[in-house]
Amino acid sequence: MDDQGLPVGLLDDVTLERSAVVANCAMNRERQLAGVNSYTRELGFNPVDVLAARLAEAGVQGVAWLDLCCGSGRALTQAAGQLRDAGLGGQVTLVGVDLVDAFAAAPQPTAGLSLICTSITTWTPNRAFDLITCVHGLHYVGDKLAVLTRAAGWLADTGQLVADLDLAGIRLPDGRPAGRRLSTRLRAAGFTYDSRRHRINRTGTCHVRLPYTYLGADDRAGANYTGQPAVHSYYAETG
Repeated sequence: MDDQGLPVGLLDDVTLERSAVVANCAMNRERQLAGVNSYTRELGFNPVDVLAARLAEAGVQGVAWLDLCCGSGRALTQAAGQLRDAGLGGQVTLVGVDLVDAFAAAPQPTAGLSLICTSITTWTPNRAFDLITCVHGLHYVGDKLAVLTRAAGWLADTGQLVADLDLAGIRLPDGRPAGRRLSTRLRAAGFTYDSRRHRINRTGTCHVRLPYTYLGADDRAGANYTGQPAVHSYYAETG
């Protein structure tokens, strides 16, 4: 601990994003849309089914899926192909954002698909989304709570946010997990949290504020429940 009672060596997000732990390729780089190592298996649903169902609703002219920490973007590319084959390609916008520019090439030009290399902690979209996903990506993000609260504001009125989140990776200045108090505050802000699956959900857009100030991140935290090295994020409570 330093003189202020904070863990020594906390990293800001710019420094963290250069960490070898954050560059871990074992999590989401090659994940497919469906199958054994897939979004469908991790999320419990196929994003294409969600988009198609939304398009089937009366009055809906177009839908959009944002995938944060999309890795190679294979799932998005495969989804674009399936939607195109179903005659829905012109009605769907697919956006993937990842820190590493290692995107897989689409087998053919795909209208409506964008893969963006940038940090999800600073990037801001110019539209709302019907589906926002983040499959295991938050494990490697510094300010996890900021990403969640900002993403809540990017949802369409009936949009759905689904992300993997390990609450044990969110710590207070003395190193203790933020725990049940944070879980209660997330639920009060309209999120639901499945502690068994380590998954957080939200439906509908909202401007969310949580009473925490981000202090920095520790990339020496070791493995989390996935068995892969992860990042602990430190916050001070402000209320």
